Amino acid sequence: MALTKIDIVDILYEHIGIPRIECIRIVESFFDIAKFELEKGNPVMVSGFGKWTVKSKKARRGRNPQTGEDVNIEARKVATFRPSAALRDALNTGE
Repeated sequence: MALTKIDIVDILYEHIGIPRIECIRIVESFFDIAKFELEKGNPVMVSGFGKWTVKSKKARRGRNPQTGEDVNIEARKVATFRPSAALRDALNTGE
């Protein structure tokens, strides 16, 4: 099951012990700041965790897999995430 924002709030509440409403404000503020910076095209890096960046994708031809019909996919921007070495090491420990 995916970790949700409310799960993060609950974990903060348990670990730090500050009022839950403050935990909500902290989590919401972090995501608002990250979203704002990504919208401006700035990368968001959290040391020891990873880096989010915005990349531009060019327009291209694609295909509808259900009908086989050719479609044009418009140019767009996408958010990408690159994990830090520390996160990659933590994920691969014990293999």
